[in-house]
Amino acid sequence: MQARMKNPAMLHPEALQALMALAKALKQGGVPAHTLELVHLRASQINGCAFCVDLGVREARKAGETDERLFAVATWRESPHFNDAERAALAFAESATRLSDRPDPVPDDVWKEAARYYEEPALAQLVMYVAMTNMWNRLNVPTRQVAGSGW
Repeated sequence: MQARMKNPAMLHPEALQALMALAKALKQGGVPAHTLELVHLRASQINGCAFCVDLGVREARKAGETDERLFAVATWRESPHFNDAERAALAFAESATRLSDRPDPVPDDVWKEAARYYEEPALAQLVMYVAMTNMWNRLNVPTRQVAGSGW
């Protein structure tokens, strides 16, 4: 595999700095780091972003995730490896990633379940983290960034 071009953010250093600052800022808050990594991994799986799936697994391992749980992210609904708060975050991530799949992209029940486990600042963190992940996926997929190639 070969990328079509460098990652677009690499060609615009000011944008890259802003994106990296956003990523750093969004690591701070009420959502545990390992949950954010699971959310990033699931959204990236849905979007078919090989680069972000690879990076997401590496970052999740750094955050303490086990291979057993990482292997189960794609089937989180059927897996016993996730707690209710993680399930709520994963359900939200799926809905917020698949916006055009249904008339009500993020149904009230998905939102209310996430809000049960995350207070408003943490919920805002989760919303922005999913949005940021989707943005990275939309930079990497069209340009065919190669998994494992790093920066």
